[in-house]
Amino acid sequence: MDAERRHAAVATASIASADVVFGVESIRAPLTGIGRYALELAKGLFGHQRIDRLRLYSASGWVKDPKAFLSHVPASRLGAGTFVRSRFPVIRAYQAARFGYARWTLRGERQALFHSPSFILPAFPGRTVATVHDLSHVRFPEFHPAPRVAFLHRALPQSLRRANMLITGAESVRKEIIDYFGWPPDRIHVIQHGVDTSVFRPRTTTELKAVLSSVGLLPGSYTLFVGTIEPRKNLERLLDAYETLPGNTRKRWPLVLGGSEGWRSAAIHAKIQKAVEAGWCRYLHYVPHELLPHLYSGSRLFVYPSLYEGFGLPPLEAMASGVPVVVSNTSSLPEVVGDAALLVDPWDTDALADALRRGLEDAEWRTATVAAGVIRARQFAWERSVDRTVSVYESVLGF
Repeated sequence: MDAERRHAAVATASIASADVVFGVESIRAPLTGIGRYALELAKGLFGHQRIDRLRLYSASGWVKDPKAFLSHVPASRLGAGTFVRSRFPVIRAYQAARFGYARWTLRGERQALFHSPSFILPAFPGRTVATVHDLSHVRFPEFHPAPRVAFLHRALPQSLRRANMLITGAESVRKEIIDYFGWPPDRIHVIQHGVDTSVFRPRTTTELKAVLSSVGLLPGSYTLFVGTIEPRKNLERLLDAYETLPGNTRKRWPLVLGGSEGWRSAAIHAKIQKAVEAGWCRYLHYVPHELLPHLYSGSRLFVYPSLYEGFGLPPLEAMASGVPVVVSNTSSLPEVVGDAALLVDPWDTDALADALRRGLEDAEWRTATVAAGVIRARQFAWERSVDRTVSVYESVLGF
């Protein structure tokens, strides 16, 4: 047996003898982008041919039935996210209790590898991997509640000291982590997220009509934004830009917003309500995952003017759904869309309005962009993300 084959055999045997413990704290409704990442990763790891045993762990302890857990996102669970809007002493007390419990319940797991897919690692006696999605609390602290910023400034450096390896979804975030924390470049891997193109795909008008009628929409009759309603998503500027469009344009293609309420969103909701009352905006609140593919595919244009993203799943899902996309030219978003979307300065209201007009009215651009977007989306697959994550586990375990 040559050296390469011997190495492969040892690697296979080694991963089969090790436990992988996967943190599922972020998998809860309403499912955010980080929650979607954690869910898709856990589903792919469960039963993966290069992992013999996968166990799921949350703040309340071990998940007894992983298959049932992964097939149905819990409607509500007590977790760190419950407290991000609370006062800092409450967060510190909760986290101290949480990490103390984790230290106790995980104390015998010296032979296992723990992966936290959402920033924070508990004390763990074995090898560790953490996914750090972004540094928005560093880059834009004003967009978060002060207790959340204070917590992350304290807890994230602790997690980095515990981590053997880091994963992030974009090269832009990788560079930020290296620059801000002095993290060794060879210990952080960029693994882009995926999209299920069997779910997010172009659909015919016939396929769309019945589903969209349940929310009072018609195929091709609206501009869409999907994401948490919070300041970082830049919705106030989007509403300002949309309001400058001609009245008949706004009437023909109203702006539809889908997303759960985030932090510091009172002013945004007040502005949304005014647009709704004016007749050119609809707010659907949180969109269930089973409706989301039809909502994307039925839109005339998808717009995502976020000021900062660690990855940005919605533009990718929209491209896969056969919809032209207008997206910010900042942070990770150019890495996601490549040349298959219209990039715009999210701080420039006039430029955003011009991009919206082109996206709605330029037939030649729309046709070319839809084709390019579908092709671009095929480059992103959850299976590839899972396989590359398993490769990181293997490197951490020493083969």
